[in-house]
Amino acid sequence: MDKTTYWILRCEHRLLFLADGAQFPVGHAADFGNPERALIVSESPECRHVAVDVAEFPKIPGAEPVSVRAIFTLAGPEIFALAGRATQLLDWQANHRYCGRCGTPTEIVADEPAMRCPACGLLAYPRLSPAVMVLVRDGERLLLARSPHFKPGVYSALAGFVEPGETLEQCAVREVREEVGVEIANLRYFSSQPWPFPNSLMIAFFADYAGGTITPQPGEIEDAGWYLPAELPLLPDPVSIARRLIDAALAT
Repeated sequence: MDKTTYWILRCEHRLLFLADGAQFPVGHAADFGNPERALIVSESPECRHVAVDVAEFPKIPGAEPVSVRAIFTLAGPEIFALAGRATQLLDWQANHRYCGRCGTPTEIVADEPAMRCPACGLLAYPRLSPAVMVLVRDGERLLLARSPHFKPGVYSALAGFVEPGETLEQCAVREVREEVGVEIANLRYFSSQPWPFPNSLMIAFFADYAGGTITPQPGEIEDAGWYLPAELPLLPDPVSIARRLIDAALAT
C-alpha cells in the first residue's frame, strides 16, 4: 500500500495549508507539475512529508497560503516543526544550486541530506546557526530587553549567535556583557528549539545576575531593564522558546 504523501508547497515565503484539517495538501508529484527537486522532510511507515518551491500555488479546495508562524496557531507545535524544517531545507537547496568551490550546478544526493557537485565532489549540507538565549534573574526580577527588530512593545530575553571557536557558555557570557553590560553566573540549561527564521538552533539558559549596570548596546538593544512578575511588558508569542523560558521563570 502506498504511503500518504503530504506536500509542503512554498511560494514567496508562504505555505499552502488546509486550516480546516490542520494539515498540508495530499497528492502525487504529478499533481504539482512533477517537481524534480522535491525534498523529503519526514517519513514514517504511514506517511511522508515532501517540500518543494513552486512558482504559483495549485488550486486546491480549502487550501490557503499562510506564513510559517501562522501554522503554530492553526495546527500546533508538531506541524509547525514540520513547516519550519521544510522551509529550512528549501532555503538550503535554493542557496546551494551551484558549487561554492567551482561554480558547477549541484545535484541532490539521494540517500542523505546533501547537495553534491558532480565536477569536484564538494558536499553541501543544511546549515544550522546555533544561537544562545539567556534570561538573567536577580531574585524575582527578570532582565528583559527590546531589539529594534521586535514587534512594537515586545521585550524578551537576551540572545545572540555563537561565534567560531566559542562554547555555548562563553557565548552566553559575551552576549549578555555586550548587549547590556551585565555579568552573569550560575548558567543553567533550559531547553532548545529549532527556529526557521532563517536557520537557527536556539539554546536557552537561565543565569543569575552577578554585577554591572544595565547599559544597552547602541544599534542592538533599544531598551532593557529589570521587571517584576506583576509589571511585565509585552512578551514574545507562545511559538517561541523565549516565551517558554520566561513562563518557566515565572512559575518557579
